[in-house]
Amino acid sequence: MQKVAVIMGSKSDLPVMQDAIDILKEFKIDVEVDIVSAHRTPEKLFDFSKNAHTSGINVIIAGAGGAAHLPGMVASLSPLPVIGVPVKSSNSIDGWDSVLSILQMPGGVPVATVALNGAKNAGILAAQIIGATDKTIQNTIIAYKESLKAKVIESSKELK
Repeated sequence: MQKVAVIMGSKSDLPVMQDAIDILKEFKIDVEVDIVSAHRTPEKLFDFSKNAHTSGINVIIAGAGGAAHLPGMVASLSPLPVIGVPVKSSNSIDGWDSVLSILQMPGGVPVATVALNGAKNAGILAAQIIGATDKTIQNTIIAYKESLKAKVIESSKELK
């Protein structure tokens, strides 16, 4: 079974990160959710990051606000793809500090970065990564994208 880890720096990030959890469950992908603070629990971060690939996890989604070090630190330690979700938190500068902290990674330590509070897209991207080698998940993504197309066509018809 395919599995995605959805981690966040604090419980206050959960309302944003719930969108990733929900879409992954909709795609029937197993989700492991945890709080892993880069600043308050660095030992946990190291242990999780170094061992995630041995526990059946295929992709990591890491959400963080403010200085937003979590996605980059995880990516520096894990061989798995990491998707960063910048979270506009109470200590954030309109979210730009989070966006730039996750986006501006040095060469050799990639983090795929989605929009501010864009956890749903992070979940979809994680599913697409898995779908590259899992045809069942790929077919689920194809059906999802067709449903998006159908909604737009229906909305267009309603306008006329």
